[in-house]
Amino acid sequence: MMNTVSDFRVLLPAAMLLLAGCGETPNESSASFEEALQTQLIQASPGDVVEIPAGVHEITRSLSLTVPGVTIRGAGMDQSILSFRGQIQGAEGLLVTADDFVIEDLAIEDTVGDALKINNSNNVVIRRVRTEWTNGPDPENGAYGIYPVQSRNILIDGSVAIGAADAGIYVGQSSQIVVRNSRAEYNVAGIEIENSTYADVYDNVATNNTGGVLVFDLPNLEVQGGQATRVFNNLIEGNNTPNFAPPGAIVGNVPAGTGLLVLANDNIEVFENDFANNNNVNIMVYSFVLGGRTIDDPNYDPYPEQIHIHDNVFNGGGTVPAHSLLAAWHEQTGENSPDIVWGGLVKEGASIENLICLGENASQSFMNLNGGSDPATVSTDLAPHRCALPRLAPVELETPGD
Repeated sequence: MMNTVSDFRVLLPAAMLLLAGCGETPNESSASFEEALQTQLIQASPGDVVEIPAGVHEITRSLSLTVPGVTIRGAGMDQSILSFRGQIQGAEGLLVTADDFVIEDLAIEDTVGDALKINNSNNVVIRRVRTEWTNGPDPENGAYGIYPVQSRNILIDGSVAIGAADAGIYVGQSSQIVVRNSRAEYNVAGIEIENSTYADVYDNVATNNTGGVLVFDLPNLEVQGGQATRVFNNLIEGNNTPNFAPPGAIVGNVPAGTGLLVLANDNIEVFENDFANNNNVNIMVYSFVLGGRTIDDPNYDPYPEQIHIHDNVFNGGGTVPAHSLLAAWHEQTGENSPDIVWGGLVKEGASIENLICLGENASQSFMNLNGGSDPATVSTDLAPHRCALPRLAPVELETPGD
């Protein structure tokens, strides 16, 4: 039977709760609320529901949860707000290292570092959660908004991420993932699936980011071999915000104006999305070593393979090529970026057959950069890419509530 930790009425005087609901919590009330909340998270038992009442609740130190089977529930993502604008301690807003975790109907704002980090957890539900840095795009913002990593069976549903200096909604080194019905805006990367397997990203809106959706596989990480991601039924529009990642971040290499970027990931299906007005390029697929980047990880495969892109709609975009190779080509030809661009690098001795398939009757604009060393060598020939790959199966979660 579920145990409900009722919105701390047993811990806070009624007057404090009333002020919290009005967003006018005095310092002593804020401190009491913060202390009560952290105590409840520490002392929780499996099955507990920790309720966050409506109001703006000032939190000054990172919160953490290590108990499995706990639900944290607010009154709505615009009603129950955990504000970390005065944070003085901790690297995250909320750090969860527990299985069977549910968080829903609340917001986490203005954390020093990541907003909601979930690490080494199985069966995670993130539903109607908003993470936001309210000052807008800024390299001083935290890196990640919604951030499950090294986890399994993850559902992110109906959530919002705004202002992250790396990725708004990020799932890394994980498996069995669904990201749906969510919105990512004014982040460097809107939605990012990195070094992960079996992910479905659908019915989302990615807009006003530097890059809308990223599917990456990177070297020198504990989990590698990213594959089997489906990106479908999304609106990926107007992702033209200048890149504001701090120096040294890999995402700092994403050119402003990128709709979807697939980097060194395999077995990807992209279909039935609406791409519009992404000024650099709507879709780009390339190897980690395109442009001369080197790797020092012998276990890493830098080449994307079995990429199936079909039945998408393209409107505008490509008018301001910003990737260095696209910019060079644009300067020489004066032409806009095609809808789909492939870097053209393959493994030594490999064939391009069924490497990049755009559908049996593909007609969208396309360019193969052929490694990018000379803009004069690019190809726009669709014939080698008029093919289809087996459709990927839907991701099936074991997560409760899906």
